[in-house]
Amino acid sequence: MKNNLIKIAVAATLSFAAFTASADDMYRGAWYLVPGVSYMNTDSDLDANNGGGAFIKLGKELSESWDIQGGLGYNRAGEDTGIAGAGGRYKQTTLGVDALYMFSRDKFRPFLLAGLGAARNNVDYSGIPALQDRSKTSWLADVGLGAQYLFNDSFGLQADLRHQWSKSNAKAPGTSFDADGTIGNTLLNLGGIFRFGAPAPMPVAAVEPAPEPAPAPMADAAPAPAPEPVPAAVPCNPKLETVTISAEKLFGFDKAKLQDGSKPILDDAAAKIKGNPELQVVLVTGHTDRIGSAAYNLKLSERRANQVKDYLVSQGVDASRLKAIGKGEAEPVSDCKGVKGKKLIECLAPDRRVVISAEGQTESGCK
Repeated sequence: MKNNLIKIAVAATLSFAAFTASADDMYRGAWYLVPGVSYMNTDSDLDANNGGGAFIKLGKELSESWDIQGGLGYNRAGEDTGIAGAGGRYKQTTLGVDALYMFSRDKFRPFLLAGLGAARNNVDYSGIPALQDRSKTSWLADVGLGAQYLFNDSFGLQADLRHQWSKSNAKAPGTSFDADGTIGNTLLNLGGIFRFGAPAPMPVAAVEPAPEPAPAPMADAAPAPAPEPVPAAVPCNPKLETVTISAEKLFGFDKAKLQDGSKPILDDAAAKIKGNPELQVVLVTGHTDRIGSAAYNLKLSERRANQVKDYLVSQGVDASRLKAIGKGEAEPVSDCKGVKGKKLIECLAPDRRVVISAEGQTESGCK
């Protein structure tokens, strides 16, 4: 049975991996709650059937590689002694803390775990006087492997397979039953992840207004002499105001697809680009904060820049005039030294941005 549980866990891990292709980085130092159910394969010394129960855990993302989870668990199984007249149940209550080593901070997050805590093992088999209400509270240790899969920033699933050790004091002289000592149970756990503490989106950065026109001359002032006619000048320095827009405003949190509310912002940028046909190249540059791996952040910034470029093209901008690039976390604009946790996420908000700017021009006659 334990080998079957391991096969099930491995198959589940491979199935989850199929959903990782478009994952967004979602390490945010969040707290989360994990309620769930368990399937228990009991130690053979307990002479009990396989059973199950429930658990609840509180977790915290400590760093890019480590989580910690602590909580309560309860499982029970019916007796299987084969002794005539026997009945009743084996029950286990646990309180423990697990350290999780996370191999990824994408949507799919495989991990290894190790934990310590306390367990209360209760053997209460009717028809066997020596095994009625035999309870022992002892240390608890466990190791295992598992995976998380986040559907969005607020909800996901967690599964793990673990083997745990604790102590029992159940023994029935005159029978083959002997569970007086260390016992080991194997558990398969499945729960929901409810994350909280996500940052608020950053407002759109303001664009500098154009200079006001010079005031008209007063009525009683002498008319200025007419200027000498000169050949029409060719504009050599066309300009497009650099527009900086928060990534959350364009995409929503942990998304790489434009949300509907962002389109009026980009419509205005498209109109300005079309109104300056002399511009040679308009750059669309994606940026991220420093949370997460540099390689992942670079890919995320490129995907977002290309999404903005594609939308501008859909609004009539010639694709040959647009260049989408990603800078990842390479060009931060915030200084958040010493800031941690949720405050760090808020402090780094200016780094998560898309910048639209002009580069060069094609008008002849310019030097």
